[in-house]
Amino acid sequence: MSPLDISLADLIARLDQELPGTDELARISEARLRAQTLSDLGDQLIDHYVSKAKQTGASWTEIGDAIGVSKQAAQQRHAPGPFERYTNLNRHSIVLAQEAARTHKHDFIGTEHLLLGLLGEPRGLACEVLIAKAGSEQHVRDAVEEAMPPSGEKALRGHIAFRPESKEAIEQARRASADLGHDWVGTEHALLGLIRVGESPAAQILRNLGFTSDEMHETVRTEITKRSAAHGKQ
Repeated sequence: MSPLDISLADLIARLDQELPGTDELARISEARLRAQTLSDLGDQLIDHYVSKAKQTGASWTEIGDAIGVSKQAAQQRHAPGPFERYTNLNRHSIVLAQEAARTHKHDFIGTEHLLLGLLGEPRGLACEVLIAKAGSEQHVRDAVEEAMPPSGEKALRGHIAFRPESKEAIEQARRASADLGHDWVGTEHALLGLIRVGESPAAQILRNLGFTSDEMHETVRTEITKRSAAHGKQ
């Protein structure tokens, strides 16, 4: 059995299909962006099973052996971080935010990129709340793109830093989760975190779409109550 249900030929065929008529240099740039996304997802896949192993009582020495690194390196790599209690859907939204920043050739991850990341995860409650209020996904995307800074001139390599207001939104997401008595941080909490950072681009976009912080909080509370029994955490 193949370790992944995807092949290099699949990735090449999809990229060629999505970028018809572009030259090979443009495809190199896009391929690099997609490779970074795959790398980010791979890291999150390992993190997921490291957390599972810790829950079953595995030691850092055992985990390090499984990864192929020392105990100290395993602990350092998987130390609790700002996304420790994030659900898988919310972690994926962060990857999508990073990809949005790279696509626009921005040297930062702003709250507008985080908002695009939430919109790009249709299984998350945040996406449903956004579309229900705005009327369509495209309406939200258009509002974000209109507020987005101009694209940069050069594709970026390596790490892209979060802007201070993005770090604050991530912290506010954790607080929103705690306020609601939850032990996870889902896309819905991330959405609440964005609107709580009042002067950020994302908060301004959300207000222009008709959201208020109090209304959004009640909407999230109501939707979680409705869905928790049937669907679990989103």
